Order: sequence, then C-alpha cells, then structure tokens
Amino acid sequence: MSAATEFDALRPRLVGVAYGLLGSVTEAEDVVQDAWVRLQRSDIDDIDDLTGWLVTTTSRLALDVLRSARTRRESYIGPWLPEPVETASDPADAVSLADSISWAMLVVLETLAPAERAAFVLHDLFGLSFTEIGTALGRNPAACRKLASRAREHIDSRKPRFTIDPTVHRSVVDAFADAAASGDLEGLLRVLDPNAVLTADGGGIVRAALEPILGADAIAAFLSAVASKGPRKTMRATVVNHNPALLVFAGDTLDGVVALGITDGRVTSIDFVRNPQKLNGIGGNGD
Repeated sequence: MSAATEFDALRPRLVGVAYGLLGSVTEAEDVVQDAWVRLQRSDIDDIDDLTGWLVTTTSRLALDVLRSARTRRESYIGPWLPEPVETASDPADAVSLADSISWAMLVVLETLAPAERAAFVLHDLFGLSFTEIGTALGRNPAACRKLASRAREHIDSRKPRFTIDPTVHRSVVDAFADAAASGDLEGLLRVLDPNAVLTADGGGIVRAALEPILGADAIAAFLSAVASKGPRKTMRATVVNHNPALLVFAGDTLDGVVALGITDGRVTSIDFVRNPQKLNGIGGNGD
C-alpha cells in the first residue's frame, strides 16, 4: 500500500483526532493537510509505523494550534462555541470519526487545559495508548494517564445528564422552533426549562448576545424580541454531532445552527452558532 493510499484511508480518523482537539472542522482539515505535507518531506522508508506516525504528527500539530487558539479566544467577541457538524441521527451511520463526537462532549472539552484535552481525546475517544500519547505530548506515560484521569473527572462532573434521542425529542424541537420563529412568548415558556441557558456565538461578525442568557423568562423575552424584528426566519430540524438541532434560514441563506439540550421534555440549553465561519460542516441549503 502506498503512503498516499494509506493516508487517504486514515484521513477520516486523522480529521476526527484534530476535530476532537480543536472543535473546528476547518482547523482540523488544515492540520491534517499539514501532516500530509510533512509526511511528503520525510523519508517514508524510515517510518516503521506509518499510522502511528500520522496520528502522532496530527496530534502534535493540533495541540500547537489549540494552544495558540486559546490565546486568540481570550480576545474573541462573545462566547466561543465549537463548530457543528451535521450528522446522521444514528451514530452507527456516521461517515467519519469527526462525526462521532457529541455536541455536549465538544462543549465540555472546551473547559479543559490543552494537555488534559489531548490526553482524554486521544485515549478515551480514539484509543491511543499512554505511551503513544506521551510521544505526542512530550511527556511520560504516567503523566499522560494523570492528565486523562483529571480530564475524565472534570467531564463527568460537567457533562449534561440527558439522553440524546432525536426521535423522542422531535416534538420538543418542533415546539421550540414554532415558538421561536413566531415570537410566541407563552409557547417558549412552555417548552423552556426554568433554568435554561442560551449561548450565542457570532464571533463579532454577526449580531449575537455577548453574554449567556439565563432563565426561561429572559430567554423567552429575548427570542420573542428577535422574532419581532425583520423578516421571519424559518427553521428546519436536523442533528448536529448527534444532538437535536435546528438550521435557521433567512430566506435561502443559512443564518445559524441551534443545538438544543433537552431534559424531561424541556429545553435546558440553547447553543446558537451564528458565526458564518463555523457553518462549514452544515450541508443544509434551505430547499
């Protein structure tokens, strides 16, 4: 098997590794392309394990990007949300490993330090040994094991406790979409959990709330006010990162993606990605 053929076969996994570390499809694809360029500049005959070399190189490059990205995000305008990927409703139908990381997991991963995130993603999500992770991180295996353990404890304490079932939740998604699109205040209050949180990411490129909006009353008032301004937007149910979601359209133009957290028939979290630079993983077109 040629190096190019093996790289093509591994590419979905490599994109998945980089996406898990970065939360950005665009940056993940750039990292994988950089890994390919580095492979072409290397003496392939000296590489005993090409798969391991590519995974390790991709991990290192992604970690470098992650560290610099964290610095950039300190000056990011408003909240930063991951880049959503439109996926099949059944995780078994995912076309690549980039599609296999849930939205809830991506959001929690953003709260980890880079080394902790890398150790957890590479070990728990992609099955690398701590020896392999140590090579990627420049640390010994025992240190990597501790990083992954700390990350796991942090994730377990913060990840949502709801079961994601798009079929069961479809009625809730539809009710939220109808109420939000029409500005139906009472309809929003019926579907929102009293302690719901709305987080919007416009990146300073498009208008979005600059701070999370807390509580059903405040969220309903905000969404009702938004609906009353300008032409009515349309919404279409979908699944992003195996999470119930809505595509929001202004005419035929994709205006954003709303990922919904749902518990006991109520919407508990609303993550609204409006930054147009983060809509590359969405295949909808409003038809």
